[in-house]
Amino acid sequence: MSIQDIQNDIIDEFSMFEDWEERYQYMIDLGKTLPLIEDQYKTDDNLIKGCQSKVWVHAEMNDNKVVFTADSDAIITKGIIAILIRTFSNQHPQDIINADTAFIDEIGLKEHLSPTRANGLVSMVKQLKMYAIAYQTQLS
Repeated sequence: MSIQDIQNDIIDEFSMFEDWEERYQYMIDLGKTLPLIEDQYKTDDNLIKGCQSKVWVHAEMNDNKVVFTADSDAIITKGIIAILIRTFSNQHPQDIINADTAFIDEIGLKEHLSPTRANGLVSMVKQLKMYAIAYQTQLS
C-alpha cells in the first residue's frame, strides 16, 4: 500500500468522528497497536529531540524498506507516533523522503495539539525522514 493510500485511509478514519474528544480517544487506541520498540533500543540515541514527552524510534532496513518501531511515555504522543509509523513503516526510503505530510493538517492534528506537542510532531516527522535519508544513502 502506498504512503498516499495510507494517508487517505487515515483521513477517512478521522472524518468519521464528530469531535476532537473522539479523535483523541481514537489516537490513544492507535497508540495501543503501535509496533513497540525493543527495550534495547530505548536509548538516548533513539529519543526524538524536541518532544515534550519521551519518544523512542528505531529504524532498520528489511527488503529495501524502512521498518520503524517506537514507544512513548505519553498516551497521546504514542498515538501520534503510531499514525506516523503506520504511514511510513514498510516503505522505500525514497518514498518516505518524497512523502507529503499534508494529511496531518487535513485531519486537523497540528491545530488541536499544544504548541509543544505540535513541535514534537514536526520533530517526529523530521526524524523519520532522516532515517529514510540515511538508508537511501546506503542504497545509492
